[in-house]
Amino acid sequence: MPDIGFISASNGVYVVNDTTESTKRCRGFEVLEDTVVSNIKVNGNGTNVVADYISTPATALKAGALITPQGDDVFTGVTLSSGSIAQIL
Repeated sequence: MPDIGFISASNGVYVVNDTTESTKRCRGFEVLEDTVVSNIKVNGNGTNVVADYISTPATALKAGALITPQGDDVFTGVTLSSGSIAQIL
């Protein structure tokens, strides 16, 4: 069964539209425009796992793409090279 709280963003969203790392804990993010994601961190770990989620990280994701963590993981850091996303808190 889908998580209605997640789908409706019942805990709110945080829009990232610059190249500074966002360290908000989030359960996923929606791409708002063509966006290049350069860094993704999970569970407070400092390791960049962007290649675990995007096959060619240097290529822009298209608007509407929904990126969610694997299993019980939580995104704890996201850095963009360009574009914007809405982190689902």
